[in-house]
Amino acid sequence: MDNLSVNQRAAILSVVMLVVGLLIWESVIPAQKAVGELTEYERLTGGGQPKAGVPPPSQVLSKAWEQLSDPFYDAGPNDKGIGIQIGYSIYRVLTGYVLAAVVAIPLGFLIGMSQVAYKAFNPFIQVLRPISPLAWMPLALFIIQDSEASAIFVIFICSIWPMLLNTAFGVAGVRKDWVNVARTHELGSLRTAFTVILPAAAPTIVTGMRISIGIAWLVIVAAEMLVGGTGIGYYVWNEWNNLDLTSVIFSILMIGVVGMLLDAAFGFLQRAVAYAE
Repeated sequence: MDNLSVNQRAAILSVVMLVVGLLIWESVIPAQKAVGELTEYERLTGGGQPKAGVPPPSQVLSKAWEQLSDPFYDAGPNDKGIGIQIGYSIYRVLTGYVLAAVVAIPLGFLIGMSQVAYKAFNPFIQVLRPISPLAWMPLALFIIQDSEASAIFVIFICSIWPMLLNTAFGVAGVRKDWVNVARTHELGSLRTAFTVILPAAAPTIVTGMRISIGIAWLVIVAAEMLVGGTGIGYYVWNEWNNLDLTSVIFSILMIGVVGMLLDAAFGFLQRAVAYAE
């Protein structure tokens, strides 16, 4: 073990923790007892049916194999593969997220470069930022009258604040010496913004984008539970209504995996824009 790198030792430890956790989970789940001979009353009331319980990991793995072997099947409105459901959710997240970036990053530049703009916008930001994104859903449904567009709006409103604030903070934190050198060379405001301020503020901006994508993925699951139809949030809620806890746990794990991949993508982007003075 001493010859292994820190990353290799961490990976081995993670695998060991996973295996131990799965073994403990498997061992503590009691076996479901078969239903014996029922009385006429039990048959009429359904009292003899086995109760739903938390499934062991072996059942969850079996469900994962079943779902992932054909993730894009479409057997009707209420029976779509996990790949299709995740695809709908990612589409909504990215649509609202891109719209938020188009608004937040230019506005963040303006706020970061101007104290007047900061003082003017700050009261609105401080009032709107703490509002839960899902609190906007009833109003969005009433005004927009479309569940798809309402879900995208909720993603937009929850994604905009981390990007806006981090962009403003990053722009305001650019060293004044660099901006003064750009003015000495008679660079225009637009060229200064793209050649001096943007590269210096890029790590902070991408940090805000990374925070926003995590929040957006959290919110879309809750939003789809409310609006229904399609998406991984709707899938979780539909399986819960069917009392299929195996599918619920599988979908929860898939939400975590997709969230991890989205965060990893922005982590790679964050390292790519690291600014060396």
